[in-house]
Amino acid sequence: MKTNIIISLKLTLVLLIITAGLYPLLMAGVGKAAPGGGKGETLSVNGKVVGYARVGQKFTEDKYFWGRPSAVDYNAAGSAGSNKGPSNPDYLATVQARIDTFLVHNPGIIKEQIPADLVTASGSGLDPDISPEAARIQIARIARVRNIGAAKLEALVNEHIEGPFLGMFGPSKVHVLKLNMALDELK
Repeated sequence: MKTNIIISLKLTLVLLIITAGLYPLLMAGVGKAAPGGGKGETLSVNGKVVGYARVGQKFTEDKYFWGRPSAVDYNAAGSAGSNKGPSNPDYLATVQARIDTFLVHNPGIIKEQIPADLVTASGSGLDPDISPEAARIQIARIARVRNIGAAKLEALVNEHIEGPFLGMFGPSKVHVLKLNMALDELK
Protein backbone atom coordinates (compact mmCIF):
# COMPACT_ATOMS: atom_id res chain seq x y z
CA MET A 1 0.00 0.00 0.00
CA LYS A 2 2.80 2.40 0.91
CA THR A 3 4.47 1.71 -2.45
CA ASN A 4 1.29 2.58 -4.37
CA ILE A 5 0.88 5.86 -2.47
CA ILE A 6 4.48 6.90 -3.20
CA ILE A 7 4.07 6.06 -6.91
CA SER A 8 0.78 8.00 -7.01
CA LEU A 9 2.36 11.04 -5.35
CA LYS A 10 5.32 10.96 -7.79
CA LEU A 11 2.97 10.68 -10.77
CA THR A 12 0.84 13.54 -9.39
CA LEU A 13 3.94 15.71 -8.99
CA VAL A 14 5.16 14.96 -12.52
CA LEU A 15 1.74 15.71 -14.03
CA LEU A 16 1.46 18.89 -11.96
CA ILE A 17 4.80 20.11 -13.32
CA ILE A 18 3.78 19.26 -16.90
CA THR A 19 0.22 20.60 -16.83
CA ALA A 20 0.66 23.59 -14.52
CA GLY A 21 4.18 24.60 -15.50
CA LEU A 22 5.57 23.35 -18.79
CA TYR A 23 2.38 23.38 -20.87
CA PRO A 24 1.42 26.98 -19.97
CA LEU A 25 4.99 28.11 -20.70
CA LEU A 26 4.87 26.35 -24.08
CA MET A 27 1.54 27.99 -24.94
CA ALA A 28 2.84 31.40 -23.88
CA GLY A 29 5.84 30.89 -26.17
CA VAL A 30 3.61 29.91 -29.08
CA GLY A 31 1.49 33.00 -28.40
CA LYS A 32 4.56 35.26 -28.42
CA ALA A 33 5.58 33.78 -31.79
CA ALA A 34 2.11 34.45 -33.29
CA PRO A 35 1.30 37.67 -35.17
CA GLY A 36 0.75 40.42 -32.61
CA GLY A 37 2.85 38.64 -29.98
CA GLY A 38 -0.17 36.94 -28.40
CA LYS A 39 -2.09 40.20 -28.05
CA GLY A 40 -3.94 39.86 -31.34
CA GLU A 41 -3.11 41.02 -34.83
CA THR A 42 -4.15 44.67 -35.06
CA LEU A 43 -5.04 46.67 -38.17
CA SER A 44 -4.01 50.32 -38.28
CA VAL A 45 -4.74 53.42 -40.34
CA ASN A 46 -2.23 56.27 -40.09
CA GLY A 47 -0.66 54.65 -37.02
CA LYS A 48 -3.99 54.37 -35.19
CA VAL A 49 -5.35 50.90 -34.37
CA VAL A 50 -8.83 50.53 -35.88
CA GLY A 51 -9.50 46.90 -35.09
CA TYR A 52 -8.30 43.34 -34.85
CA ALA A 53 -7.77 41.04 -37.81
CA ARG A 54 -9.62 38.07 -36.27
CA VAL A 55 -12.53 39.91 -34.66
CA GLY A 56 -15.49 41.26 -36.61
CA GLN A 57 -16.38 44.93 -36.37
CA LYS A 58 -19.80 46.56 -36.31
CA PHE A 59 -20.51 48.62 -39.42
CA THR A 60 -23.99 50.09 -39.74
CA GLU A 61 -23.43 53.17 -41.89
CA ASP A 62 -24.60 52.89 -45.49
CA LYS A 63 -21.20 54.06 -46.77
CA TYR A 64 -19.51 50.86 -45.53
CA PHE A 65 -19.76 47.17 -46.26
CA TRP A 66 -21.61 45.49 -43.44
CA GLY A 67 -20.18 42.38 -41.80
CA ARG A 68 -21.81 39.31 -40.44
CA PRO A 69 -24.21 39.93 -37.53
CA SER A 70 -22.96 39.09 -34.06
CA ALA A 71 -24.88 37.31 -31.34
CA VAL A 72 -22.64 39.06 -28.77
CA ASP A 73 -22.55 42.52 -30.35
CA TYR A 74 -18.89 42.00 -31.40
CA ASN A 75 -17.70 41.70 -27.78
CA ALA A 76 -14.58 39.52 -27.96
CA ALA A 77 -14.72 38.91 -24.21
CA GLY A 78 -18.03 37.10 -24.63
CA SER A 79 -17.67 35.04 -27.79
CA ALA A 80 -20.78 32.92 -28.40
CA GLY A 81 -23.41 31.94 -30.89
CA SER A 82 -27.12 32.46 -30.38
CA ASN A 83 -27.64 28.74 -29.59
CA LYS A 84 -31.08 28.97 -31.14
CA GLY A 85 -32.20 26.69 -33.94
CA PRO A 86 -34.12 27.52 -37.12
CA SER A 87 -37.40 26.49 -35.52
CA ASN A 88 -37.05 28.88 -32.57
CA PRO A 89 -39.53 31.78 -32.91
CA ASP A 90 -37.17 34.30 -31.25
CA TYR A 91 -34.37 33.34 -33.64
CA LEU A 92 -36.70 33.62 -36.65
CA ALA A 93 -37.85 37.05 -35.48
CA THR A 94 -34.23 38.20 -35.11
CA VAL A 95 -33.33 36.98 -38.60
CA GLN A 96 -36.46 38.59 -40.07
CA ALA A 97 -35.58 41.90 -38.40
CA ARG A 98 -32.10 41.71 -39.95
CA ILE A 99 -33.64 40.97 -43.35
CA ASP A 100 -36.04 43.90 -43.01
CA THR A 101 -33.20 46.26 -42.03
CA PHE A 102 -31.06 45.10 -44.94
CA LEU A 103 -33.93 45.57 -47.42
CA VAL A 104 -34.61 49.11 -46.16
CA HIS A 105 -30.96 50.09 -46.68
CA ASN A 106 -30.60 48.22 -49.99
CA PRO A 107 -33.58 49.10 -52.19
CA GLY A 108 -33.93 46.97 -55.29
CA ILE A 109 -32.79 43.80 -53.51
CA ILE A 110 -35.33 41.09 -52.79
CA LYS A 111 -35.27 38.80 -49.76
CA GLU A 112 -34.22 35.73 -51.76
CA GLN A 113 -31.06 37.49 -52.99
CA ILE A 114 -29.67 38.17 -49.51
CA PRO A 115 -26.83 35.77 -48.62
CA ALA A 116 -27.39 33.95 -45.34
CA ASP A 117 -24.18 35.27 -43.82
CA LEU A 118 -25.61 38.81 -43.81
CA VAL A 119 -28.57 37.86 -41.61
CA THR A 120 -27.28 34.99 -39.44
CA ALA A 121 -24.55 35.17 -36.82
CA SER A 122 -21.55 32.87 -36.90
CA GLY A 123 -20.86 30.27 -34.20
CA SER A 124 -18.43 32.59 -32.43
CA GLY A 125 -20.40 35.77 -33.06
CA LEU A 126 -17.11 37.43 -34.05
CA ASP A 127 -16.55 36.37 -37.66
CA PRO A 128 -14.58 39.12 -39.48
CA ASP A 129 -15.37 37.73 -42.94
CA ILE A 130 -18.32 37.59 -45.30
CA SER A 131 -18.80 35.73 -48.54
CA PRO A 132 -17.92 37.48 -51.83
CA GLU A 133 -21.65 37.39 -52.67
CA ALA A 134 -22.45 39.22 -49.42
CA ALA A 135 -19.97 41.94 -50.36
CA ARG A 136 -21.20 42.22 -53.95
CA ILE A 137 -24.86 42.61 -52.99
CA GLN A 138 -23.94 45.77 -51.04
CA ILE A 139 -22.12 47.46 -53.93
CA ALA A 140 -25.16 49.35 -55.27
CA ARG A 141 -25.84 50.95 -51.88
CA ILE A 142 -22.24 52.01 -51.34
CA ALA A 143 -21.89 53.27 -54.93
CA ARG A 144 -24.97 55.45 -54.46
CA VAL A 145 -23.93 56.83 -51.04
CA ARG A 146 -20.28 57.47 -51.94
CA ASN A 147 -20.93 58.44 -55.55
CA ILE A 148 -18.39 55.88 -56.79
CA GLY A 149 -18.86 53.72 -59.86
CA ALA A 150 -20.13 50.20 -59.21
CA ALA A 151 -17.41 48.76 -61.47
CA LYS A 152 -14.73 50.37 -59.29
CA LEU A 153 -16.31 48.88 -56.16
CA GLU A 154 -16.62 45.49 -57.84
CA ALA A 155 -12.89 45.60 -58.62
CA LEU A 156 -12.16 46.54 -55.00
CA VAL A 157 -14.19 43.60 -53.72
CA ASN A 158 -12.45 41.24 -56.15
CA GLU A 159 -9.04 42.46 -54.92
CA HIS A 160 -10.02 41.55 -51.34
CA ILE A 161 -11.35 38.04 -51.96
CA GLU A 162 -9.28 35.48 -50.06
CA GLY A 163 -9.41 31.98 -51.52
CA PRO A 164 -9.91 28.80 -49.50
CA PHE A 165 -7.14 27.76 -47.09
CA LEU A 166 -4.50 25.85 -49.07
CA GLY A 167 -6.74 26.27 -52.11
CA MET A 168 -9.23 23.65 -50.96
CA PHE A 169 -10.32 24.03 -47.33
CA GLY A 170 -13.26 26.32 -46.66
CA PRO A 171 -15.01 28.93 -48.76
CA SER A 172 -13.71 32.09 -50.39
CA LYS A 173 -14.19 35.08 -48.13
CA VAL A 174 -13.79 38.83 -47.83
CA HIS A 175 -12.36 40.45 -44.69
CA VAL A 176 -14.82 43.28 -43.98
CA LEU A 177 -12.54 45.60 -41.99
CA LYS A 178 -9.74 45.37 -44.55
CA LEU A 179 -12.24 46.00 -47.35
CA ASN A 180 -13.66 49.05 -45.56
CA MET A 181 -10.17 50.39 -44.88
CA ALA A 182 -9.41 50.13 -48.61
CA LEU A 183 -12.80 51.71 -49.38
CA ASP A 184 -11.91 54.75 -47.29
CA GLU A 185 -8.66 55.11 -49.25
CA LEU A 186 -10.48 54.88 -52.60
CA LYS A 187 -10.70 58.13 -54.49
